[in-house]
Amino acid sequence: MDQDITITIIDRANVSHEVLAPTDMNMNLMEMVRSYELVEEGTIGICGGMAMCASCQCYILSEHELPEKSDDEDAMLAEAFHVQENSRLGCQIHIQPSMEGLIVKLAPQE
Repeated sequence: MDQDITITIIDRANVSHEVLAPTDMNMNLMEMVRSYELVEEGTIGICGGMAMCASCQCYILSEHELPEKSDDEDAMLAEAFHVQENSRLGCQIHIQPSMEGLIVKLAPQE
């Protein structure tokens, strides 16, 4: 399908998963991790994708141009553990065709 892109997600055990992500469903990275069951249930997206818990924090490892962080995302990352320069909240990154080949690594569980 030309609606799907390939994204590589490195889970918390450092295992790499190449997943197909639909670009026509307004899904975000956190929802992709959940749908492929790449983490233990109940350990990601605890706030429901509202940028209020940082359980979906990930590190962007590829050089993709992503949408700017919102004020809410910035504020949550300021309070989160294990934050790095390339940290983002997966719930705030909606899958788009320009993200083909994106590589992300999930941050350690807090």
